[in-house]
Amino acid sequence: MESILETRDLTVVFGGHAAVNGVDLTVPRNHFQSIIGPNGAGKTTLFNLISGQLRPSKGSILFKGTDITRLSPPLRTRMGMGRSFQITNVFPNLTVLENVRLAVQSRSGVRYNFFSALSRFDWMREEAFSLLETVMLDKKSDSPAKSLAHGEQRKLEIAMLLALKSDLLLFDEPTAGISVEEVPAILDVIRRIKAEGGRTILLIEHKMEMVLDLSDSVTVLFNGKFLANGSPKEIMDNELVQSAYLGGHYDDAS
Repeated sequence: MESILETRDLTVVFGGHAAVNGVDLTVPRNHFQSIIGPNGAGKTTLFNLISGQLRPSKGSILFKGTDITRLSPPLRTRMGMGRSFQITNVFPNLTVLENVRLAVQSRSGVRYNFFSALSRFDWMREEAFSLLETVMLDKKSDSPAKSLAHGEQRKLEIAMLLALKSDLLLFDEPTAGISVEEVPAILDVIRRIKAEGGRTILLIEHKMEMVLDLSDSVTVLFNGKFLANGSPKEIMDNELVQSAYLGGHYDDAS
């Protein structure tokens, strides 16, 4: 199976502590892969390395077969990598539709010209509205983003991410900070994106029922190291994984 993303011996050290330690990760194309692990396992740090927010101490990152280890985050985005963060990042005073339209415009590289006919930009609004339908926010298109509930803002951020037409989507705890009642809506949105196909999704999530429901495969990190990879069932039956979660430790030599 062709991979879209690979990390090789990926390591980052802070003050003598290896937050990510020699991680070899392979993510196939058009695949849904989740990364799990106890708090402090290095999951978000790994995402920061993959998306370019951090530079590794050693190791390399390949995206679509190209070494991107030293590329900036904007260049990775242009290559087709998109990331959502634990904290929402929208323009609060713009409408929901305008938030997504700006993302579409950013991807297209079209600059607004005061003297251009507004009709030139109709396709952007149409595409933006279609994306709002995907994340089930079309009925809120004219509302200011700041009026949305937290879970709705997460859905808006996902629509903005989809507007970039990224081949690889990095979802960093998309349900973080939202109410229990809002979780099913986020789950439905991600399930829709997966069903549409054509994208690879890499997910960090603590809610195991969500991981088990959505994932084609699951990778487990523990203390910054790769611990296991397999199908959801294989991971849940893995004694090392059970020890890491329940016992807080495992025998590296086993």
